Amino acid sequence: MSQPASLRKKTGLRATMGKYWMLYLMFLPVLAYYILFNYVPMFGVAIAFKNYKVTRGFLGSAWCGLDNFRSFFDSIYAWRCIRNTLSISLLSLIFGFPAPIILALMMNEVRQKRFLKVVQTITYMPHFISMVVMCSIITLFLSPSSGIINRLIEKCGGEAVYFLGKPEYFKTIYVVSGVWQNVGWNSIIYLAALTAIDPMLHEAATIDGASRLQRLVHINLPGILPTAVVLLIMNCGSLMSVGFEKVYLLMNDLNRSSAEIISTYVYQRGLIDQDYSYASAVGLFNSVVNLVLLVLVNTISRRISETSLW
Repeated sequence: MSQPASLRKKTGLRATMGKYWMLYLMFLPVLAYYILFNYVPMFGVAIAFKNYKVTRGFLGSAWCGLDNFRSFFDSIYAWRCIRNTLSISLLSLIFGFPAPIILALMMNEVRQKRFLKVVQTITYMPHFISMVVMCSIITLFLSPSSGIINRLIEKCGGEAVYFLGKPEYFKTIYVVSGVWQNVGWNSIIYLAALTAIDPMLHEAATIDGASRLQRLVHINLPGILPTAVVLLIMNCGSLMSVGFEKVYLLMNDLNRSSAEIISTYVYQRGLIDQDYSYASAVGLFNSVVNLVLLVLVNTISRRISETSLW
């Protein structure tokens, strides 16, 4: 008499866990980390719907419904923060996403190994510089008194410009410095995808008379396309989550109108002004928009191509 499917499934799971119990034991700290720091704090989302008072506590504070969300959207800061967050994210995606793909394709064509190692070292290095040091370097380079950029401008007959003091330059500074910092590191995954392409495809294309450019377009690009699609979906899922540290370190009173984003606004209202309910509501709105974008882009990708996260 055969066993029920549910019993066979339980037996198979127990056998697998018994066989690989050491791997499951190694996974426990990771599981505990995500439960403690990612799932348990989700109960605090309720603060966004309460008029939270420290003296009354989490459970004793009165419910206020959607008042915190209405206050945010009725304020003069709402659309400015949303506009700045979206514009910086979209510019970073437009210029930052294809840059590592282009760099990986270029490095894949290099045949001199020593030169390739030098290029990889130079392009990877900025990623390992801390954000505080990186922002200090950017500030020094763009300084109107001693910055190397302004020195070059003056040598060419121009006048020094306080770049970080002009709102119209902030987004360009953020995007260009971000591409410089991350292009080398982000190209690693595409280089790994290029190494997985069957060399026989290139040999067959060479025999048929295909040039290097044709092989790049018809073999290399389709080979890394699934990887690029997955990374694009993940990037779109964090479109509203612009890096807080870099913006906060480069922002000042002169460029605030173009630099203030949702995460810096949440920090200001939540930790500085101690308006925890309001800041939680803004942060929850930001997270919901990210989730909607992630699901939407993943659905579109699944319908158009065969690549998706789920």
